[in-house]
Amino acid sequence: QVQLVESGGGLVQAGGSLRLSCAASRRFFSINAMGWFRQAPGNQRELVASITSSDSTNYADSVKGRFTISRDNAKNAVYLQMNSLKPEDTAVYYCNAAGRLYSDSRTNSYWGQGTQVTVSS
Repeated sequence: QVQLVESGGGLVQAGGSLRLSCAASRRFFSINAMGWFRQAPGNQRELVASITSSDSTNYADSVKGRFTISRDNAKNAVYLQMNSLKPEDTAVYYCNAAGRLYSDSRTNSYWGQGTQVTVSS
């Protein structure tokens, strides 16, 4: 069952911008932290940015000053505004949420299916 759905990826030239969105299923009873990870071919998945339920944020050094993460708790959604994109930002971007479903009392980590971001030079 799909719990997180990403959108907004695509192809953009270096220096351009993209905005990623992630909508969480209504099956969530509560969501703690949400975040964006990325994985380029041959590389491990890495954290890009995260945000807690109280809007405390954390960014990878490589994206500080260029990317902004935000969330809408009422919509169970998280966003990633990506500006000044570089070719090295090319990767599949994954949404992640740590939370509880109505059907499960445990707090688990959930992943979206990923969205491709390609930055051309």
